[in-house]
Amino acid sequence: MSYEDRIREHRPKMSKSFSRLGDYILDHYVQAALMTATELAHQIDVDAATVVRFAQRLGYGGFPELQNEIKEKVKQDLLIRPELAAEPDTFSGVVTAAMGRMQVVVEQVAKLLDVESVSRLVKKIGAARRIVIVPDGLGQVAAYNLMNLLEQGGFLVMVVQPGAVDLARTMVSTTREDLIIAIDVAGTAPYIYRAMSEAVQTGVDTASIVGAASHQSALEADVVLAAQNQAEVELAVISVDMIVYTLAESLRWKFADRFTGRGEAIESVLERIVRGVS
Repeated sequence: MSYEDRIREHRPKMSKSFSRLGDYILDHYVQAALMTATELAHQIDVDAATVVRFAQRLGYGGFPELQNEIKEKVKQDLLIRPELAAEPDTFSGVVTAAMGRMQVVVEQVAKLLDVESVSRLVKKIGAARRIVIVPDGLGQVAAYNLMNLLEQGGFLVMVVQPGAVDLARTMVSTTREDLIIAIDVAGTAPYIYRAMSEAVQTGVDTASIVGAASHQSALEADVVLAAQNQAEVELAVISVDMIVYTLAESLRWKFADRFTGRGEAIESVLERIVRGVS
């Protein structure tokens, strides 16, 4: 059993100090491989004896034995696996090729995303009474990520499913003070385009975040954030997620005052709600 499996097995019953240690080692194993027990303890704000007891809890004789296994993983990941990656008919080769394709997508978005359009959409979001997000099936995760972010900033926001009935109900209730944002990864949800067209005819502001500039939902939008068209739909999902993340970071920066203290306030209310239920 690897050190990762051991940590995950014991994690539910660990103390807070052990949990912090386990999480740090799982998330930062390269750094942990290079630290002494004292340095690791300082990083997590525990004493060195806690690091030793943690290793023993996992079944190791001490921290050096645990660290040797972590070092072996670093060796595999940083030295041996890159050598195997040169062979395409191996798991390492396939993984490396996939990562390479994703890196190309990342570079495309970084170079080609229209910053002026990002700025315009941020301003529209700031001026809207309500933001209505309409995603296609592949854009659901990005839509809810954006919704959660906007809620943290105190924006009034909702996600609408792309079915005809839900869209019709939403269109009836929208006003010129609202903003409709389509998140259209694949361009295969015809009702989104028609709903956007309906919104434009009634004077409602619209924006589209799309997997390709040629998607119909982009044709009716006032502001378009478009990724480069991808041959693989999975890469289109990644590119749209990146655009949404960039938009989210821009919103946090532009409306920093709206987000300040908001997370703590939500946590405080959540704690009262949970205490009341229990």
